[in-house]
Amino acid sequence: MASLLRVGVLTFHRCINYGSYWQARCLVEGLRARGHDAVLLDHHDDAVARAEWRCAFQPSLPERSRADDLPRYKQKGRTFLAAFDALPQSERFRLDQPETLAGYDAVVVGSDEVWNFRHPWYGGTPIFFGEGLRTPRLISYAASFGNHDASDGIAPEWAERLARFTAVSVRDENARRLVVEALGEEPAMVLDPCLQFPEIARAAPATAERPYALVYGHVFPDWLQQQVSAWSRRSGVELVSLGYRNDWVERHLIEAGPHEFASLMAGASAVITNFFHGCVFALVNDKPFVTSPSEYRFNKVRDLTNALDAREHVVTAESDATAFDRLLEIPPAPRVGEAIASMRVQSAAFLDAALG
Repeated sequence: MASLLRVGVLTFHRCINYGSYWQARCLVEGLRARGHDAVLLDHHDDAVARAEWRCAFQPSLPERSRADDLPRYKQKGRTFLAAFDALPQSERFRLDQPETLAGYDAVVVGSDEVWNFRHPWYGGTPIFFGEGLRTPRLISYAASFGNHDASDGIAPEWAERLARFTAVSVRDENARRLVVEALGEEPAMVLDPCLQFPEIARAAPATAERPYALVYGHVFPDWLQQQVSAWSRRSGVELVSLGYRNDWVERHLIEAGPHEFASLMAGASAVITNFFHGCVFALVNDKPFVTSPSEYRFNKVRDLTNALDAREHVVTAESDATAFDRLLEIPPAPRVGEAIASMRVQSAAFLDAALG
């Protein structure tokens, strides 16, 4: 198929985070599968890189990582670096010098929380709002404001930047409300790239000697630890912590890279997560799951489960053992898959119109 447009994808593609890696890969490869010459725009900033590596080694601050875990986090980071380098990318450029980029028929900003003013190192970076990008088509795909709540609004200078976009789409209700307030018009609501292009996100299932459930995230509330541990004893399913240490879990795979992440998700019997992409990959693989989102990720997880009519998978301290048995042993209801399929059509239509 002949290439249609030369497209640059601007996102958080070098975060040492499974979700960030997979959303970036799925979007750029999904666009390439549609005939476009798409690459990730390979921005770099020394301060951002230092912050990223600090977080990679100390993900649960103020609680510090155990000394014997540090080599495992180092191995995880190195595996990510190799995965990053295998992706289709532009020549590297400085994050604060987007004007050096040229020759793109379109730039697609997103997915991920690219518009989150509260992001600890990317927050309020002008390039993610289109500043300095020289392209005739400036598009957002599945953009999110993360934990910047709609009640806080957007300052006029940022709204002016958003007004320069030729096509705007978001992935959550919180972002929709912010865009409507800023621009006075409805953005398209679309799927995260991992759900939009599931054939890219899926992997061959990992093999294991006994059934296992993945625990993906960190700093889980005590009540959830107790309920999940009790479910594990009742069911005989092993609890495996993926990417991070959770001392209440039997086995840890801290060093797992992004490809192993996808394989482990495919082979799991269930998923316990407080991360957005933990929910997404459970849905990609049609796995039973429960989530209790952290404060930082609350908006994203709430809006995802609301949009897909999967609210019952959000558990609270009032959820009893019966709820955990049901949610961790039965895949999501058919209506959830139907909602994803419907939004997939809607998302494809947005991309076709924006890039057509």
